[in-house]
Amino acid sequence: TEAIGLYNLGQSCCLNSLLQVFLMNIRFTRILRRITVPPSPAQRRSNVPYQMLLLLEKMQCGKCKAVGPTELACCLSEHRVELFVQHDAAQLFLTLWNLLKKQMKKPELVKELRDLYMICIQEHMACQKCSFEVKSKSTMLTLPLPVLDANSHRLKTLEDCLQYFFHPEELTGQNMCFCQQCGRKTTFLQSMKLVHLPQTLTLHLKRFCFERSSRTHKLSHSLPFPQELDLRQVLTESQCQADDSEKATWQYELFAVVAHSGSASCGHYCAYIRSLTDCKWYCFNDSEVCQVSWDDVKCTYGHSNLYWRETAYLLFYMKKHPE
Repeated sequence: TEAIGLYNLGQSCCLNSLLQVFLMNIRFTRILRRITVPPSPAQRRSNVPYQMLLLLEKMQCGKCKAVGPTELACCLSEHRVELFVQHDAAQLFLTLWNLLKKQMKKPELVKELRDLYMICIQEHMACQKCSFEVKSKSTMLTLPLPVLDANSHRLKTLEDCLQYFFHPEELTGQNMCFCQQCGRKTTFLQSMKLVHLPQTLTLHLKRFCFERSSRTHKLSHSLPFPQELDLRQVLTESQCQADDSEKATWQYELFAVVAHSGSASCGHYCAYIRSLTDCKWYCFNDSEVCQVSWDDVKCTYGHSNLYWRETAYLLFYMKKHPE
């Protein structure tokens, strides 16, 4: 009946934020509730979906303002997820998702999990000297969106980042590829086309970049993102490899933001999530949960002169009209 926080076990703010995003997603918890319970105590202790389900049930008891994800954290450590260290939210999200997929035994649940989160992309490579071309499809859990262009100029909006990600790139000089038809290295045009989008679309804003000194630097400049996102309006026909019925479902509403404050080497995560039951926004900051406004969420757009302020890092959009 109310949002419940998660106690910080020691640098577990990243894990806590991602768990809240998973467990506040009703479509995900519908899958989670149908898992097969492992038969032995040892198997139950090391089963990530089962431990996540136990945590969900503990949170839904509603007897306290926060609960500790201790058993789940211990379970994750058995799968080589380090505890008490700084994590990158994009990497940890991928790790959690892979563990969930691997340990869900029912094929129909694995399919539903993939349908809920997986993006399908077609990569197209075309030789610029002849007619040779190669097409290959791949799946991604998140779209890793650059926030700078090739000349290190800041991209101004989320829509700009999406257009830049799907913009064709000419591979010249040292980046030339071997053409089977020409029999030598030639200039290729590399392009990505969107084939299929999931129910929950995850966008990764690449705020952390490597400098020449090999240190990681955080890009904190302002990057607005909309509450409603229609990919049909953002991408061109040439950037899509989908029929009209698929593209008709590409209308999204913002569901959650995982935000990072601090520097690349020392920071803190929290999650802003729009409840699917009362449609209000909440801030999940470890054990503290409070209702917030859209203006509060917009504070995660970023600001060049406010280096330590919260900056959106992962954006989760949910389909407005699912199939």
